[in-house]
Parts: sequence; C-alpha cells; structure tokens
Amino acid sequence: MFRLTPLVRNLIIINVVIFLAQNLLSQLHLTEYLSLWSIHSPYFKPYQFFTYMFVHGGMGHIFFNMIALASFAPILETYWGEKKFLIYYLATGLGAGVIYAVVNLLLGSGDGGIMLGASGALYGILMAFGMVFPNMEITLLFPPIPIKAKYMVFLIGFITYALDSSGTVAHLAHFGGAFVGFIIITIWKSQGRDKGW
Repeated sequence: MFRLTPLVRNLIIINVVIFLAQNLLSQLHLTEYLSLWSIHSPYFKPYQFFTYMFVHGGMGHIFFNMIALASFAPILETYWGEKKFLIYYLATGLGAGVIYAVVNLLLGSGDGGIMLGASGALYGILMAFGMVFPNMEITLLFPPIPIKAKYMVFLIGFITYALDSSGTVAHLAHFGGAFVGFIIITIWKSQGRDKGW
C-alpha cells in the first residue's frame, strides 16, 4: 500500500477532483480552458502553463500518472519537506509546459492541439528520485525486475516512447520536465541545498 504524504495526497485529490469535473461537468469545457494550447492558437492563455498539469485526457492517463506520483513523490516530500517539494513539482511542470510551447513555436508546428496532464512534473520527480537516491533499487510493475533509481527515468521514458502507438503522447514535455528537474537538482547539489529546508 502507498504511504501518502500530506502534499502528495492533496495533489492527487486536486487531480482527481478536476478529472471528475472534466467528465461530469462537460458543458463547462474545463478540458479546453485548462489545457495548454499552442501559442499559435487563439485559445492560448498564459495561465494554461500552470493549469494544464491538473487535467487529464482519460482514465488510463490519470490512473498511471497518479500511481507514479503516489509511488515516487512521498519519499521526496519526506526528504525535502512540503515547501521545497511543492516548489520543485510546480517548477518542473511549468518548465515542461514552457519548453513544449517554445519548441513548438520555434518549429512553427501545429496550432490546434492541446497538451494536458501531470507527466512533465512527474518526469521531473523521476529525475529527482534518480539523482537524489541513485543507488536505491526499485522494482517496477513492468518490467518486474529490480533497477537502480539512476536508470529508472531512462527506462520509463523508453517504455513510454515505445508503447506510444497513437503518437499523442507529449514526449517533449516529458523531456522538458526531466531536463528542468536535472538543472534544479544540479544547482541545489552544487550549493549543498539538495536536502530539506
């Protein structure tokens, strides 16, 4: 059973409540308002860099994101404390959205699609877990073999990429969250601030 810490529990509750509202109150068009639209789109609003990470595209999407959050985030929250964990979580989520939007803007690609979900922040969590606890052995659900945390983010990234037959997964956001997480942890380590505040 998962041992949820207070902030992780609240993040899961917020995500589930918003997901239920998306589906039960579809007439409010929450998915369209809260998802991150391309900067080219007339529907783009700056607040979407924050809100996109709390909406999800389906039951499988939210289920796997919340399982990942419940699996890895409590250890980081316990190690860092609530404030530092929240700053990190939001920074990697925002960073993933900004990287996704800027690359799409520079490449001039698409103006009708949306990005949504907590995956950018979750890849930041995976990166932090691998950098803070590199030699901790984790047994994943798939494949069910022990793996050191420092290799986990690469394996999960590869599996996610390999299993994306639809082409709808925002791999750039995953990379963005992991990249921003890598930068933050590297800075914190260089300043001796990678432990709790």
